[in-house]
Amino acid sequence: MTTIPRKITPMMKIALFAAVLLSVAPVRADAAEVGFSELRITNGDQKPLVIGIWYPTSAPAQDHPLGGYVQTVAPGAPVTGEHLPLIVMSHGNGGTYQNDYDTALALAKAGFVAIAVSHTGDTYDDQSRALYLMDRAQHMHRLIDYMLSEWPDHARIDANRVGMFGFSSGGFTALVAVGGIPDLSLIEAHTRMRPDEYDAQLVKRSGPEVIAMLRSKLPASTWVHDQHIKAAVVAAPALGYTFSPEGLKGIRVPIQLWRAAEDHILPHPDSVEAVRIALPTPPEYHVVENADHFDFLAPCTDMLRRVAPMVCVSRPGFDRAAFHQTFNAEVVRFFKETLKVETGQ
Repeated sequence: MTTIPRKITPMMKIALFAAVLLSVAPVRADAAEVGFSELRITNGDQKPLVIGIWYPTSAPAQDHPLGGYVQTVAPGAPVTGEHLPLIVMSHGNGGTYQNDYDTALALAKAGFVAIAVSHTGDTYDDQSRALYLMDRAQHMHRLIDYMLSEWPDHARIDANRVGMFGFSSGGFTALVAVGGIPDLSLIEAHTRMRPDEYDAQLVKRSGPEVIAMLRSKLPASTWVHDQHIKAAVVAAPALGYTFSPEGLKGIRVPIQLWRAAEDHILPHPDSVEAVRIALPTPPEYHVVENADHFDFLAPCTDMLRRVAPMVCVSRPGFDRAAFHQTFNAEVVRFFKETLKVETGQ
């Protein structure tokens, strides 16, 4: 069993490096390229949320840095299309909105608007609320509200076709956002039994206030759901064991569930398998042979391989770049089918 560093998470390594570097309606998105914007939006009396938005455009695109990555986009270009479906995206613990940028690009190329958020309190530079997991679904609700009512091009979005993508802690977030209610009081006992696992390390770094919160039985109203979300892709969801059949009975949307067969961060069967069993309707289930946890993240650049090998190095024989071609295509297909998006866009 691999023990993670106690002071800095693998996702924090990526983002620290990045910070240094700087009804059915047709989708009319006759766009060959992807536009991109990074914004900061208000979030009540909390810190503003940093978000990235990818969308179809007909403007020419070029290579641009995105932290430690490089993406081919047209920054600030006009949006192309009407009745566009929307996908909101949630990253893993200690990450940023950038971590699944390649999946967002694939969605935008297929005619979707994709928006990802950096979860304040659970990013590379701020872990102060990493276990206050109820914040995350509230952030997603705020994103959807912003995109449907405040974004300058909100009239181009079809409010009836909203989906969600989440990886790791973002997968947990997606389950909550579509109706799940976890029991965080199960975390402490689980971490005592498995002290080397990822969640145990998070608990060890937490103060007495967090421990008291985890021991309490939080009311169902703690967890924010959003009825706009009509389908969800859930990749390697963290803390799956906190969801019982009773806790997931409120989920009524189709789920595409992914598991890395050799996941050392979320070992089988306590996370993904626990979710699969507890879901009221069987999900579309994918098990990726020879894959590890971080293989769901965008393929690394050479620079990231040097500074964050734990996150970037896959198991022998596993080709992350090739996998992401399949993974992104399956994510796009699932959302096209479940959100009733015209094919060929």
